[in-house]
Amino acid sequence: MPNIQDILIDTFRKLLEQLTGFVPKLLGATILLIVGSIVSKLVSRILKTALEKSGFDRLGDKLNKIDVIARFGELKLSLIVSKVLQYFIMLVFITASTETLGMQVLTDMVASLVNLIPKLIASAILLFAGLMIADTLKNTVVNLCNSFKIDSAKLLGNIVFFFFFVIALIASLKQAGIETSLLESSFNLIIGGVVLAFAIGYGFASRDVLTNILSNFYSKNKFKEGQVIEVNGVKGIIVSFDTTSLTLQTGETQTILPLNVLQKEKIEIFAHDSKVESDL
Repeated sequence: MPNIQDILIDTFRKLLEQLTGFVPKLLGATILLIVGSIVSKLVSRILKTALEKSGFDRLGDKLNKIDVIARFGELKLSLIVSKVLQYFIMLVFITASTETLGMQVLTDMVASLVNLIPKLIASAILLFAGLMIADTLKNTVVNLCNSFKIDSAKLLGNIVFFFFFVIALIASLKQAGIETSLLESSFNLIIGGVVLAFAIGYGFASRDVLTNILSNFYSKNKFKEGQVIEVNGVKGIIVSFDTTSLTLQTGETQTILPLNVLQKEKIEIFAHDSKVESDL
């Protein structure tokens, strides 16, 4: 039978040895965390003050004018940059603390976060730049539409903004190392659907115009200015003939007819003489 007393004593001795070796490591890790907290807050405060005095927040004021950002509240870039730096420094000290404790798994996890922060910073800069470009293009489109008195200027501006914002978002996610294949495919499908719907709608809307243009192509050798014709009971002299319409002088008034009637209706052409003109 084993000696239970010896086993307990040996187990307690090993536990005491491990605890004795772990306490200094825990103490060192704690000191590193305290120092890291103090250093990160101090550096963050100094950087925030320097950025505020240098006018860095003026860039944030431009971003705050964008509708998408304004909905989430006021954006202060000096605060954001200083906080990012604070957390970055703190993560570096946390990595050193976990190495001191000998926790390799935790050290690797924190180190991956430290390596991810520069990518996130670049991604945020890319997204903010994309937002500013998209907003500038939106305002340009709205101003142009208003100058030409085009309806739905705001709608067209929002469409342009959404298009370039999604492109900037996809680019920023790629920069952060996030897979965007599904998002790109969905965006391409949406854009393709919108273009197809616009093309079909525009095709139906411009069907009559295209018919008139084709009628001009087939009728330009049959009719000319000065001829007297009768269309649908309307008799008059052709005074003008353009790509989409025909203008007849009917007495003291003028009648404008779409050119497609020249292909659909029966046309009577009269001899051009003074008697015909006097009848008109």
